[in-house]
Amino acid sequence: MMWICATVAAAVIAALSVQGEQVMLLDTTTEENLGWARYPYGPQASTHGWREESYTNFEKQINWRSYVVCDVAHHNVNNWLWTPFIEKRNANRIYIEIKFTIRDCSLFPGNALSCKETFSLLYYEFDVATREQPPWEPESYKLVGRIAAGEGRFNTNSEVDINTEVKSIAVTKRGVYIAFRDQGACISILAVKVYYITCPEVTIHFAKFPATPTGREVTVIEQANGTCVEHSETAQGEAPPVYLCKGDGKWTLPSGSCKCRAGYEPDHTNQICNECSPGKFKSHTGDDPCIPCPDYSESTAYASDECKCVPGFFRAKKDPKNVPCTQPPSAPDNLTVTFADQFSISLAWQPPHKTGGRSDVTYKVHCSNCGPSVEYRPAAFGLNATRVTIMGLDPVTEYKFQVYAQNGVTDITGEPPKKVEITAVTEASVVSVITKLRVISAESDKLSLAWNPPPIDLTDPDDTIESYEVKCFPKDNLEKSANATVRITKEPHVIINGLKRDTEYGIRVRAKMKRGWGELSGIVYGRTGSVLDNLFVSEEEGSQLQLIGAMFALSWNPPPIDLKPHH
Repeated sequence: MMWICATVAAAVIAALSVQGEQVMLLDTTTEENLGWARYPYGPQASTHGWREESYTNFEKQINWRSYVVCDVAHHNVNNWLWTPFIEKRNANRIYIEIKFTIRDCSLFPGNALSCKETFSLLYYEFDVATREQPPWEPESYKLVGRIAAGEGRFNTNSEVDINTEVKSIAVTKRGVYIAFRDQGACISILAVKVYYITCPEVTIHFAKFPATPTGREVTVIEQANGTCVEHSETAQGEAPPVYLCKGDGKWTLPSGSCKCRAGYEPDHTNQICNECSPGKFKSHTGDDPCIPCPDYSESTAYASDECKCVPGFFRAKKDPKNVPCTQPPSAPDNLTVTFADQFSISLAWQPPHKTGGRSDVTYKVHCSNCGPSVEYRPAAFGLNATRVTIMGLDPVTEYKFQVYAQNGVTDITGEPPKKVEITAVTEASVVSVITKLRVISAESDKLSLAWNPPPIDLTDPDDTIESYEVKCFPKDNLEKSANATVRITKEPHVIINGLKRDTEYGIRVRAKMKRGWGELSGIVYGRTGSVLDNLFVSEEEGSQLQLIGAMFALSWNPPPIDLKPHH
């Protein structure tokens, strides 16, 4: 990156150092004859006036057509000389450069009646060029200035001193006539150049700026809008390129820029965008160079904005174009059953040994013969964990499960995801229903519950009670809702607190035997905020509750009857 920055800095400095260029409108040094209009002229003229002749200096390789005048021996001298009509073109301000010599009046002692050592420079703006003489309206001409010899005058004892004077004027019409007025001097107009200054055409920040004429006034700055070079554009969110042209023809304060498009890289030295070669790509507009294709991808054409995946490899829509192409994963490894009881089965597995080069592997679990009411925890789709529990199954039933591994490219391969299968059987139901579930007391935020344990066979070591599961849930909500409260206790009684005030709750209890869970009891309802002196539930199924001190109503559903044969 350092060489890029250095190159960019060098290009900027080079562009900023470009001097203004002169666009020539008139140059007498390149013309063989001038033939300008002059006054007075002809036999009626009282003075010789301006005369065209050549000025030659072989040492300086000068051979110019020039105009001279020297009517110092006359009174009231008024000699005029006009350039042809000069179109201003794109100029806002034009410059007039005059090379001239002027003789010292001391060369004419006693002979000079009106000797002067200056002449006047004037101009007249006009919208239409004609072949006729320039407009003869002296009062309409504007004075640029009186020109004197700044370098010096010459006499017979000295070399010729060539003076150079540069004046400038703002122009608004199609063009101008420039006039030279002599009122009694001895001068030679050796060369005249008329031009305007532009900030030259330049390319910077991958934007091309045209040659831009300076402003009408020297202090005015002209704004130029750049055009992006080929295969570049203004980047999203950035300002378009702008450059400011000062009155001296120098550029200043560039802003905005263009960037090489996708498939092209910048050449900061030459300010061009070169296409990416085969095997490389560039995916976005910017200053970055082309880079080699990522693994398992290729580009065979020039100016590629991405590398296509080789057969058998894929790139997801959300994948950046600079990442390698990938594959779907292999099937999960080592699928096993980690737990099974009458109503649920838990599965676990290892990640696939081939992830396809991606880190977004997820799992999907499917049961071939499960009913619609089964529940998967934590989920059946989009699993990040390598385990799941399927609940709501039937006892003593064989189930077939498939676990699929998939990643971000699985859906675009056109092939089903890889899977692993396993068969598992739920355990037999345990006949162990508790009886006499009852609410002992109720307070504003708690219920005290008790029940009778199920009968057990003391001769069977597996027929022992390990714990009880108590479910308490608002009456209007489903038993499996998130609002259900679950408590595990080893004793046939429990206090459930943290409940809502004056709310009716349903309660169910089941016993955990050594060989599995028993069936849930019927639902008993109780309301928080009530006090019961004596409350019991009859052992007879579906019997009427007897309440003493009836501050609270109690009801329940009978336990389910298992119609299946028991072994």
